[in-house]
Amino acid sequence: MGGELESPIWLAMMADAYLVEGAPHEGLSSVAEGLGFVNAMGVRFAEAELNRLRGELVLVRGGASDEDAESAFRRALEVAAGQKARCLELRAAMSLARLWQQRGKRTEAYELLAPIYGWFTEGFDTADLQEAKALLAELAG
Repeated sequence: MGGELESPIWLAMMADAYLVEGAPHEGLSSVAEGLGFVNAMGVRFAEAELNRLRGELVLVRGGASDEDAESAFRRALEVAAGQKARCLELRAAMSLARLWQQRGKRTEAYELLAPIYGWFTEGFDTADLQEAKALLAELAG
């Protein structure tokens, strides 16, 4: 490839497509390439999403501990919060909250996600906010 197809955002989009297709090894390869680009070039706008996708792909791949995925989600949260990238922070929080929900940590998951969801004052028809609302309802129920 060349040029823009090697940018971190394109690599994140490829990793997401691999996640949807159930191809975690290929997705993790795209994530590794994207994070390598982020670290080498200092272009950090896709770093949070790449880390979130890494966590999701690790879970799909299996064979690794949930702690690897949790670490990736926490890194995604940290990066997104530092960049004040609220939508990316919401996505990372949803990923971590779902993992905690599976572990039986419903209260912790709710306490993580609720305040982040509460920051939003518009855009409630978007897929991310609808998904977050549904997840909060599950966690509260």
